[in-house]
Amino acid sequence: MIDREQVRHVAHLGRLQLSEAEEVAFTTQLGEILDYFEQLNELDPLLVGVEPTTRAIATVNVTRQDDLKPWEDKEVLLDGAPEREDDYFRVPQILG
Repeated sequence: MIDREQVRHVAHLGRLQLSEAEEVAFTTQLGEILDYFEQLNELDPLLVGVEPTTRAIATVNVTRQDDLKPWEDKEVLLDGAPEREDDYFRVPQILG
């Protein structure tokens, strides 16, 4: 368990000025956090041999292969552009 003196010491190291109410609140909150870590430490013997994972369930990438195909009617595609120049889309200049 953490006490108010330890909270003051940590606040001093962090260059924090805490009111008495904040000291009391942080003492309680940090105590609860440390208690939770103690609970997690109890799991260590139960987890020997369990591979670490990033997700609780397996995931699979569902993207398709990107197949390159020529566009059949280039004029139809270019006609849909707001502006065009010859066989290209015309876009605003963004670099000097």
